[in-house]
Amino acid sequence: MRIGMALSYSGGFKETVAELADYEKAGLDIVFVAEAYSFDAVSQMGYIAAKTETLQIASGILPIYSRTPTLLAMTAAGLDYVSDGRFTLGLGASGPQVIEGFHGVQYTAPLGRTREIIEICRKVWRREKLEHQGKHYSMPLAGTKLGKPLKLINHPVRERIPIVVAAIGPQNVELAAELAEGWEPIFYLPEKAADVWGPSLAAGKARRAPELGELDVIAQATLAIGDDVGGLLEFGRPMAALYIGGMGAKGKNFYNDLARRYGYEREAERIQDLYLDGKKDEAAALVPHELLENMSLVGPEGFVRDRIQAMRDSGVTTINVTPAGATHADRVALIEKIKEMTSG
Repeated sequence: MRIGMALSYSGGFKETVAELADYEKAGLDIVFVAEAYSFDAVSQMGYIAAKTETLQIASGILPIYSRTPTLLAMTAAGLDYVSDGRFTLGLGASGPQVIEGFHGVQYTAPLGRTREIIEICRKVWRREKLEHQGKHYSMPLAGTKLGKPLKLINHPVRERIPIVVAAIGPQNVELAAELAEGWEPIFYLPEKAADVWGPSLAAGKARRAPELGELDVIAQATLAIGDDVGGLLEFGRPMAALYIGGMGAKGKNFYNDLARRYGYEREAERIQDLYLDGKKDEAAALVPHELLENMSLVGPEGFVRDRIQAMRDSGVTTINVTPAGATHADRVALIEKIKEMTSG
């Protein structure tokens, strides 16, 4: 199993990157850089490439709506070049609040757009003359006589840069299993993964090209090891409530749907009602402790080992952790420990 870590996108970036060298030495395999309505992730990933040597670097994620497909391909090729082949293109649809609210772009057809973007990116990386006439994207632009099919000027380090798709909906998960090198769900519960996503993964893998290899399944989890760390789970309540209750409108919240599919229908409904009414603390208090605990790697060493095995048994190949230590040294030690625990 690979060990990954998400880099914070809010402030203190240079200081955070300066510490990455320690995580790299501790055995961290890959770092994921988010892009919400923050600093752009691309400039930060270029900075990371210059400050690290072996660490894999992934966007986690670049929204499919905020750049043209060819710019996504060019950006990925450029980052792969400056990192000497260490880049992974993480793609995702984000949500209507960010895409329509911050970018001013209509949130339409995420599934169809993702499929076309993957096809276009791989054409660009193979340095083919770009000709694509799809439902959502047209290169050269249809209806004019000015555009000409062009191919990327530079020679990419790799003609197939790994693509990871962040997805939790049935159709999007199926697409990831069919077309991408990796799949990254959020709020991953190993015991429920087969029930919730098994049919979608099976349908996608049935159409998967052999050259893509096995699907890299990337699960996220808070990490803390000890007999007295259980209280750290409480810090996950506000984030879980934000997603389950506040990321979208009533009837249009993918994370709320996921909580329902996990079996928490009543809790998900109540959390959303409270959150949308502005009662965020009350909503957070209703996030089930069982859900927080079983999505985490927080607890005594034996518990953490059991959760790692549960993830492994469910198909997880990369654990993207958030080390919850009081100091930088504590967090580095956690990376060393989980690296040792997953190496057997």
